[in-house]
Amino acid sequence: QPSLGERGCPERRRWLEGTPAELGCAATGNPPPRVTCAKLGDPANATELGRDGRDPARATANVTRAHAGTYQCRATNAHGSAVRNVTVAVEYGPAGVTVRVLPSANVTRGSGFTVDCGAEGVPAPTYTWALPPAPNLRWAADNRSVTVTGATTANRGLYTCTASNRHGRRAGSVVVRVDESWLVLLAALGALGAAAALALAVAGGCYLKSTACKKGEYNVRDAEGSSEAACLHRQRDPRAEVFGIQLSPP
Repeated sequence: QPSLGERGCPERRRWLEGTPAELGCAATGNPPPRVTCAKLGDPANATELGRDGRDPARATANVTRAHAGTYQCRATNAHGSAVRNVTVAVEYGPAGVTVRVLPSANVTRGSGFTVDCGAEGVPAPTYTWALPPAPNLRWAADNRSVTVTGATTANRGLYTCTASNRHGRRAGSVVVRVDESWLVLLAALGALGAAAALALAVAGGCYLKSTACKKGEYNVRDAEGSSEAACLHRQRDPRAEVFGIQLSPP
């Protein structure tokens, strides 16, 4: 009676994408069994293996990700049959690397953002980063993302993520811009405020000047000797002496 054991027909296989596909499932029995294998869910594509347990048809094809799955192999001779399931995993290098900035790659100074990296690959890729050095960076536990808090100009630039596994590596990049337009606006408002203050000062000076030396009735003799008044000029007049004075505020 036929037998399909682990030695001639391992139940777990790892195939590398792009390499020749060989299922390989050898059976023992007398007379030598006939062995066929088919992917579960696709019995129409059952393939008969050779006496050495190899599949001539699959050996000429290159492995694709579609080959991954479970295959059922059946060995049959005049004395009966044996069945064994074989699980095939297809490995491949990192592909489809995506790098994105959340919520946006255009960042306002002082705000926070996260740069996230993802990629396909078997085995699962690991991630490394090349980015502008800064003290406000925090990496996720799996290193798939980096978060920035309180963004400054030190955080702007190129962020590159590299995904790697034993079959290769692939990189992706994104540019982060830190917007400082609010600083320009603040400087403009500051300049406007300074100009307004200067204008008020000039206007106040003009007002004081325009109110100086107003006509009125004053006690000239008291004012002339007072420390609170300054005699500006004296004129002779046939009828009386005329003084020009400026009084200090009380």
